[in-house]
Amino acid sequence: IEVVLDDIGTDCVKTGMLYRVEILEVVADVLAAKAVGVPLVVDPVMVAKGGARLLQDDTIDTLRRRLLPLASVLTPNIPEAEILAEMAIRDAGEMERAGAKLMAEGPGAVLMKGGHMAGDVVRDVLISEAGSEAFESPRIETPHTHGTGCTLASGIATGLAQGLALRDAVARARDYVLEAIRTAPGYGSGHGPLNHGHTVAPFPPAPASTR
Repeated sequence: IEVVLDDIGTDCVKTGMLYRVEILEVVADVLAAKAVGVPLVVDPVMVAKGGARLLQDDTIDTLRRRLLPLASVLTPNIPEAEILAEMAIRDAGEMERAGAKLMAEGPGAVLMKGGHMAGDVVRDVLISEAGSEAFESPRIETPHTHGTGCTLASGIATGLAQGLALRDAVARARDYVLEAIRTAPGYGSGHGPLNHGHTVAPFPPAPASTR
C-alpha cells in the first residue's frame, strides 16, 4: 500500500473485505498517514449472500473504531448495517435511522443499499450532511448478482476519483450496476458475475480492402 501511494498516488481509495484485525489496523494506519485528503469509500464486506458472517466480532469492532471515522462514504447492505448500527432494519424509515446512526460513527456519508429489502423496486438511500436522497431502480430477477455491492462501491470510487460530487458518483455507479446486471453473461447455475465490460466498445471491424 505504501509503495503504491508513494510512487503512483491515488485519487480515491476503496476498501472491501478486511478479514483480520491485523490487516484492518495496517490499512487504517497507512491511510491515516499517507492518504490524508483522499476520498475513501468503505464497503464493509461482512455478510455472505447466504447470511454467514465473514468477520469476527473483534474485527467488526476495529472496523467501527478505526475505519469508519476515515470514510468519505460507507456503503453497507441491510445485513451489514444491522450489525454496525445494532438495530433491525425492516422498512424505509429504519433504513434512514440506521444510516443516521452510522453517520454518527464518523463517515462523511452513508449509502444504505436496499437490495435485501423485498419488492419490485430497489431503493438505496444516501445520507449525508445535506440530508437524505433516495435512488430507485426496477429489480431485475436474476441469480447473476455476484459482487454487486463491490461493483457499486468501486463505481462510486471511480466517480469520486474523477471529481464527481458524491450524489452524482452514486447515481452513475447505480446506472452502471443496473446495466451490468441486465447484461450479465449468465455463467453457471449459482450466483454468477455481472457484465463489468458493458461500457467497453469493441474495436470496429477492419475496413474492407479496396484492392
